[in-house]
Amino acid sequence: MAKKNRKWFSFRTVLIILTIVLVAYVVYLNWSDILETLDHLQETNVLVLLLLIPEQLLMYYACGQIFFAYLRNKKMQKNFSNKEILRISTELNFVNRAVPAGGVGGLAFLTYRLSPFGVSAGQASFLYVFRYAVTTVINYLQALIAILILLALDLIPSGAEWIIPLALIMNMGVFFVLWFVIFIASSKKRVDFFSRIVEKVLGVFSRIITFGRKKRLIKNKSVNEYFSDIYENVKIARENKRYLKKPALWGIAYSVLEISTYWIVAIALGRPEILPFIMIGEAIGSVFDGIVPYGLYELGMAGVMIALGVDFPTATIVTVMTRVITLLFTIVSGSWPYYKAIRGRNEG
Repeated sequence: MAKKNRKWFSFRTVLIILTIVLVAYVVYLNWSDILETLDHLQETNVLVLLLLIPEQLLMYYACGQIFFAYLRNKKMQKNFSNKEILRISTELNFVNRAVPAGGVGGLAFLTYRLSPFGVSAGQASFLYVFRYAVTTVINYLQALIAILILLALDLIPSGAEWIIPLALIMNMGVFFVLWFVIFIASSKKRVDFFSRIVEKVLGVFSRIITFGRKKRLIKNKSVNEYFSDIYENVKIARENKRYLKKPALWGIAYSVLEISTYWIVAIALGRPEILPFIMIGEAIGSVFDGIVPYGLYELGMAGVMIALGVDFPTATIVTVMTRVITLLFTIVSGSWPYYKAIRGRNEG
């Protein structure tokens, strides 16, 4: 028993140290932006910036409710307190934003974090994709609304019209990917076929990284059970669409609050009128965030805003300051809950 405890302690200790190193790396990558943000603080209305504290906490809560409002339905019967929802969502945001592990890291943490509550890996994966689908749809609609506003007010500069089809095409591409995922997950035959392909890919990967010593690191049975679990959850959702209404409404709230984060910073800088530009830039930036390496979300967003006519200093300051403030807030608010979750999932 002592040996087993030492093993788990060693695993958790290594994970915590690795997390600290990754967070330090993220801070290092953003150090110049942190200094730039400090330089521009004197230009901002600090009282307005303080609105970001309740706004961010509410955004975390809305994000958590996308998952938990679904799990609370009659078939799932999972009960979570508001405190648990906010804490788990804060931890997940910490993993997704402060640790450059990408969406896979967030999904892995969510699966690990919800497992003590009886939530399977398939359920966690379904909810993770569902959250991304809802926010993508809302971002797309927000971008359409912003485009219509700019067209009506004739605020799109000559030569920047290409942004409109770009925004629509990029978001339609995401829709296609999401539709393809749902298409695969909606049929047991297609799920089994895809599962076999994944098994073969994992087998090749296992032989490569172990230099042929192991044919597989993950059992084929585990892979098949995982995808079958996803299929069962998609089936439940398709048969009980009313279960998705509340999560979808929380998804709308989350997307609106995500836009509000940038807008609050813009207001603090005295530029509230750039909201439509933020809406379009965020829609395209979120697509970048899903398909390109860490750190290009804000670059894509600022680039779109500049192309649409927002002056370079404003576009860059708003995006950089928002990234820095939310990153630091994420580290401060999420590091301790994350540490407690790793040390003992049900503590606190």
